[in-house]
Amino acid sequence: MLSRRSLLTGLLAAAAAAPLATIAAGEAEAQSWGGPGSGPNGRPPQPRMERRPPPRRGYVWVPGHWQWSRGRYVWVSGGWERSRPGWRHRDPQWVWRNGRWVFIQGGWYR
Repeated sequence: MLSRRSLLTGLLAAAAAAPLATIAAGEAEAQSWGGPGSGPNGRPPQPRMERRPPPRRGYVWVPGHWQWSRGRYVWVSGGWERSRPGWRHRDPQWVWRNGRWVFIQGGWYR
């Protein structure tokens, strides 16, 4: 069983690492595929309906999305991210651009 001290230490370490895991919009990665065999060759599935939890002070809800992984679409569930004062969050999304589907990784931007 975890002691309160080790649990608190783990939570603090996770909170300290969270900003490192986010990407500013200027650095957001876009993945795109154009033809069969090179990635998704069809429209991504419609987003799943997720029950949005009640608002949490100091956090932003990031909805779930489909991600291309190992030759198929995989659902990534939504979750809370600690808000960043002075920053805005862009949700991850799939867009049709120049004849192909492009995944825009969500992230924080000013």
